[in-house]
Amino acid sequence: MTFTVAIVGRPNVGKSTLFNRLVGRRVALVDDTPGVTRDRREGDGRIGNLVFRVIDTAGLEEAPNESLEARMRGQTEIAVSEADVVLMIIDARAGVLPMDRQFADDIRRTGARTILAANKCEGSAGRDGLYESYELGLGEPVPVSAEHGEGMADLFEALSSAAEANDVSAPDAIDADEDAPLQLAIVGRPNVGKSTLVNQLIGEDRLLTGPEAGITRDSITIDWAYEGRPLRLVDTAGLRRRARVDHKLEKLSAGDTTRAIRFAQVVVLVLDGEAMLERQDLTIARRIVDEGRALVIAANKWDIVGDQAEARQRLRDRLETSLPQIKGVPVVHISALHGRNLDRLLGAVFDIYDIWNKRIATAPLNDWLAAMIEAHPPPLARGRRIRIRYMTQIKTRPPTFALWVSQPTELPDAYLRYLENGLRDDFGLPGVPLRLQMRKGRNPYVKDR
Repeated sequence: MTFTVAIVGRPNVGKSTLFNRLVGRRVALVDDTPGVTRDRREGDGRIGNLVFRVIDTAGLEEAPNESLEARMRGQTEIAVSEADVVLMIIDARAGVLPMDRQFADDIRRTGARTILAANKCEGSAGRDGLYESYELGLGEPVPVSAEHGEGMADLFEALSSAAEANDVSAPDAIDADEDAPLQLAIVGRPNVGKSTLVNQLIGEDRLLTGPEAGITRDSITIDWAYEGRPLRLVDTAGLRRRARVDHKLEKLSAGDTTRAIRFAQVVVLVLDGEAMLERQDLTIARRIVDEGRALVIAANKWDIVGDQAEARQRLRDRLETSLPQIKGVPVVHISALHGRNLDRLLGAVFDIYDIWNKRIATAPLNDWLAAMIEAHPPPLARGRRIRIRYMTQIKTRPPTFALWVSQPTELPDAYLRYLENGLRDDFGLPGVPLRLQMRKGRNPYVKDR
């Protein structure tokens, strides 16, 4: 049995664009003109291995009882009543409008299981609207970009949790239980040995390999188990510099690889031991970090590296200078062709996965914050000391922390790096992306406009 998701929100926030994204094809009409969608439109949605029924609805509007808009709203209310999960969309670039607040109150009164999604969050233009959406009281907002396909992994997790809470089966949902397979993507530049590594791991020539670059075009998924622990391996096409990609087929392959990264839990970046961390390697690594995935670096073809000590030091120095945002990322030197150090590689995968899922209790976190502030107080801004009042972990995968700050826009990046490095060292969070979100407490003495 599947479950049903109703997409609701005021007009022109991107509901139909998200509907098309979920069903995987351009079904619903999309235009900048508000009110294009009138009737309910249904389709089979999919994110990764999660399958569900999705309903696109008309924009919620206040209207007289007998008007067309009122009848459209009636159709939306039917969809809400029939759905297992309500996915409310706001436009993060426009911010939270009074109509959003009104319909959030209406949905809360229905008692429906609701997920709040802040659309149009690509870039930084939607950041303020994302933080503002907390006031709707619908829980942690999921930042997405329906047009560009960003944030789908976070939406996947939110829908999986909602399906479990409603006692609705979610087929093959990642992490629905402890026996769910770990999603492991193998990525890198062309011809670094990705397919050879997968073949060596599973013990058979499942994938085509050879000296030619670009043999793999599609992302191939293989279910496998290591020491009784299930994994879902994804071998991907090599990623070249975007400026060098001009063939349509290679563009499609690159898009498939990007999707594999987005839905992975751990990503192994395979490097050529004789040409490690070139510009394209760093670009891929930063993409993995930006997606919030756990990263393990595999330096392949280590058996043919001449001065291994010098190569190790060069790789270590390059990581410290070019990827400081994932300080302590695990590096394993392997030979995929001869099967060397593959047990160490998988051990690093499981270790980084556990760190990626780590949660820190609020009380010790705030004790730690007080000690950090006492050692190095935040700087002055506009003649006043910036105050950090409170801190809590709001999410895992990757570990994400919210800080309530008196002047959040004035807190310098250097101080955030100081806190981030302290978190890694004191709570054992090496090698995974950390996210710190600034929030400003609401002043009870300032009346709402």
